[in-house]
Amino acid sequence: MAWALAGAAPAQLRLANVFADHMVLQRDQPLHVFGFDGKPGEAVVVRFAEQEVTAVCGNDGAFAAVLAPLAASGSGRALSVHVAGQAGEAVTIRDVLVGDVWLCSGQSNMAYGLGGCEAPDDIAAANLSQIRFRPYFEHFAGEPQVDLRDAQRWQVMSPQAAPNCTAVGFYFARAVQPVADVPIGLLTCSVGGTEIECWMPPSAFANYPANRAIGAERDRRIAEWQRALAAAVPEVEAWTKAAKAAAAKGEWIPPAPVLPGHPNEDRAHWHRTQSLYNGMVHPLIRFGIRGVLWYQGENNGNEQRSYADKFAALVAEWRTLWGRELPFYAVQLANWGRATDDPAGGDLGFARCRMAQLLCTTIPKTGMAVTIDIGDAVDIHPHNKADVGLRLARWALQSEYGQSLEPSGPLYASYARDGAALRVHFAHVGQGLMVGRKDGRKPVIEATGEALRGFAVAGADKKWHWAEAQIDGDTIVVRAAAVPEPVAVRYAFTANPAGCNLYNRDGLPASPFRSDDW
Repeated sequence: MAWALAGAAPAQLRLANVFADHMVLQRDQPLHVFGFDGKPGEAVVVRFAEQEVTAVCGNDGAFAAVLAPLAASGSGRALSVHVAGQAGEAVTIRDVLVGDVWLCSGQSNMAYGLGGCEAPDDIAAANLSQIRFRPYFEHFAGEPQVDLRDAQRWQVMSPQAAPNCTAVGFYFARAVQPVADVPIGLLTCSVGGTEIECWMPPSAFANYPANRAIGAERDRRIAEWQRALAAAVPEVEAWTKAAKAAAAKGEWIPPAPVLPGHPNEDRAHWHRTQSLYNGMVHPLIRFGIRGVLWYQGENNGNEQRSYADKFAALVAEWRTLWGRELPFYAVQLANWGRATDDPAGGDLGFARCRMAQLLCTTIPKTGMAVTIDIGDAVDIHPHNKADVGLRLARWALQSEYGQSLEPSGPLYASYARDGAALRVHFAHVGQGLMVGRKDGRKPVIEATGEALRGFAVAGADKKWHWAEAQIDGDTIVVRAAAVPEPVAVRYAFTANPAGCNLYNRDGLPASPFRSDDW
């Protein structure tokens, strides 16, 4: 039987734009294959991996078939769809693997390509045919879309393709793939300079009291836009009448009235809430994925509790939409900005958002990669994405792929008064606490003889002072002569916590924390 290449078939039938040559499909889950532009009531046959399933096109011409879950396969196979009884007019995509697909979402630090990371050796060695990625795209949309706007081929990882791959995703996949021994697909879904509100579905506002005002403001803007359109109808009708008359006489037709655009799409009235969910996430919710890698927060960098509320809602609602408890591994914001000698933190920059991200580690099946030791004081896009990807990979390897390893650096758990000092307890101590030193992309080493830096304490007067900090077993004891009765402790709570050096012996940095809510 002869099969036509995608785009060569005379029929209008087409697969959704996420389906393309060289793609990876998600293993061990029901496999949803969907598309558009059929004829209402028409039967469509989907074939892949010795399965054949028939679906019927709806009144809108859309179809959706569900194949039984498949085991991982690194052998490229063809997936085809054709109208029943017209097997010679199939649409086929080729070299399709089955493995684990990770959705790489967030803003520019997730979108940042490997080509910008000063990593020529990694690019030259990127002959990794079992890793595939769908390239960067963006689509701000006013309402939920049924399909991705752009059709793109997935790329096979190679020295030629690698520079355009999300660098964080590349290093994650390169670490995970040989251990998991399955193909890895990276589905890039990130846009620079975007707030978390852009990525939240409507239910993440409507179902959560803390977020409702955001959704209400979007509704207000849209209602305002609708009123503006209604008010413009007489002008449009008058122009239409005049334009028809001018055209009939062969005369010059005046310009049409300028109408306001949808507030999620028109930059002159831009209110971006929900817009990237509409254009980039909603079209994918039937497409199987293993989990989410999330690097976002710079555009919400001054928020603490509100960001935690938004992130928790986004995670919960994405999981509801995909119908499973997706693992969600996030990157805590890196150090950026001017360092300070002020024990109160000085310019806090992203410090508040880091606290929100720490709060969110209590959400089940989430993990956080701490990056305060690999940022760049003057560049919001640090080039060391290798350690970011590797730290995310540790979470997946431990939680999804059965590896026995410590996935995280020390995370603040609690503190207790200990005479004139405070004793701080941590989760994820791993093989033990240490003073560490990080130099570029080299592994962290123990900084023998160096003192811990970055701890501050305050008394009831809420005045912060730098503290002496010592490792005592799995705890840190902090004290300051100026604070004989400490009541609160902070670590690395500033925009750029340069020099903060608490690690575990697994080579992973401790997260910044604060015990107070002042």
